Formats: sequence, C-alpha cells, structure tokens
Amino acid sequence: MSENLRISGCIADSIVDGPGMRFVVFVQGCPHHCPGCHNPQTHDFAGGYLADPEKIVKQVKADPLMSGVTFSGGEPFCQAKVLCELGRKIRELGKNIVVYSGYTYEQLLKKGESEPEVLELLRLCDLLVDGPFIQEQRDLSLQFRGSRNQRLINLKKMREQDTWELIERPEG
Repeated sequence: MSENLRISGCIADSIVDGPGMRFVVFVQGCPHHCPGCHNPQTHDFAGGYLADPEKIVKQVKADPLMSGVTFSGGEPFCQAKVLCELGRKIRELGKNIVVYSGYTYEQLLKKGESEPEVLELLRLCDLLVDGPFIQEQRDLSLQFRGSRNQRLINLKKMREQDTWELIERPEG
C-alpha cells in the first residue's frame, strides 16, 4: 500500500463495534465534533499517529477468529482513499467491513459525486452505521450505535437485492 493512515489507535477482539469478533481501526480526524462524542480524542486531524495499513492487515490475518474489521473514528470518510486500499486487502482475507460515519448515507452519496473514493468505500462496506451522535437521543439499549437517529444500513444486502433496505429504522 502506498499511503499511511492517520489513526488514534486500534483494538482487537471487540464485540461491540459490529457483528462478531472485530478488529477496530479508530481513524484520526473528525469534522463533526458531536457533543458527547464517545471518542473526542479522535477529532484533531493533526493528532494520533501514522500507521502502515500493511501492519493492520497482518494483525487481522494473524487472528483466525476475527470475523471482520470496523473503521470508526474520527470520521473514516475523511480518509476514504487509504481506507479503500486497506478495505480491499481485508476483503481478500474474506473478512467483512463495518464503517461508522457521522455523515448520513445520503450525504455520503452526495460527497461521492466529487470524491469517488467515498463511493468505493461504501461499496467495500457490509454495514454502515450512519449519522451524527446526538446526545439528546442517546440510547444505551441500541445495538452498535449510540443515539436513536443513527441507522444500521445493510449495504451488502442492498447490493445483493439492488434495494434501499435498512436493518433497523431510527425511532422518532
């Protein structure tokens, strides 16, 4: 891979950042600055450190129990180009990909009109958790998300069926 990824850190063996046992990459830099954000240390685009995506691939490959990789943040779509490169390698390992974004799916489609790597990252993704965290809608009972406005969008199923289908619709 040609480019390094600016990250806040990685964790292995997560069971809360998507289905199954996951390796989570927390990218550094976020334009949203949601009040009450779970990862405020990831907001500064100059923070964190540069990581070699090949080393991340090796870590994922070394754990046969890992079902997939999650890109969280920060805002993954601010580094879509390098995450696409990493995502293709993860796909070659037969792993699934979950992406968390403060942007909505609709905003990402619009962003993709001028940044094609955004659309490519969406194509690589199996599950998208979209929308900003809204503190007033915080709900700890929700699976894989923090506030009721956020959606779990099964992009894999949408591609297979050529439909817009949400796994779960937000309440309210």
